[in-house]
Amino acid sequence: MKTIAIIPARYGSSRFPGKPLAVLGGMTVIERVCRQAEKCVDDVVVATDDERIYDHVRAFGGRVVMTSKEHRSGTDRINEALQKIGGEWDVVVNVQGDEPFIAPSQIEAVMDCFRDESVDIATLGKPFASMEEVENPNSPKIARSELGFALYFSRSVIPFVRGKERQEWIGNFRFLKHIGLYAYRPEVLKRISSLPQSPLERAESLEQLRWLEAGYRIQVALTDIETVGIDTPDDLRRAEELIKKG
Repeated sequence: MKTIAIIPARYGSSRFPGKPLAVLGGMTVIERVCRQAEKCVDDVVVATDDERIYDHVRAFGGRVVMTSKEHRSGTDRINEALQKIGGEWDVVVNVQGDEPFIAPSQIEAVMDCFRDESVDIATLGKPFASMEEVENPNSPKIARSELGFALYFSRSVIPFVRGKERQEWIGNFRFLKHIGLYAYRPEVLKRISSLPQSPLERAESLEQLRWLEAGYRIQVALTDIETVGIDTPDDLRRAEELIKKG
């Protein structure tokens, strides 16, 4: 199976402008993401809309392509990048550019889903550790079938555990946190990039609902590894402490 990881990286961010170039443990965030992905895929390419990121990736020896500033999502950005890169690929992995601690085993778990020919798209879920985390609307939840396919994604707590006090819910059901790592078959990536926004997507502000509404099957691999995304300068400081602790 021939695999490529494409890492969308924008300079503009309302909460942390320039975060791909922020230094974490002596290495930029974007370089850390690239180095992690290189451990388990055949090729790694950064897709950016900013010359500063482009020049930096070239400087550390990475592959990078310039893409439009008009894309609404990382999925659209990596689709453009893939068209520019060309080549024959079995699986395209969308690794977020602000996940410097993404584990190779997590990427591999998502890629392994494509051994099932019925899988169009794959993503990752992790059991929540506390009810407080479950109730955080910034941590999307996944409802997953017994066969491992996503039934729904929501910012709300799903499912409702009937007959139990709310603090008891996590002890009676395994709530799954959605980790924003995706993989697609190339032809599926091209098709979903042309889909219009859907009603559920607009309601929840979750792009993956567009794909479900269009009838695509999303396999959800599982991980027990906690990821540490960099969304704000405070996240960067916490990540720096993690590195110091080893």
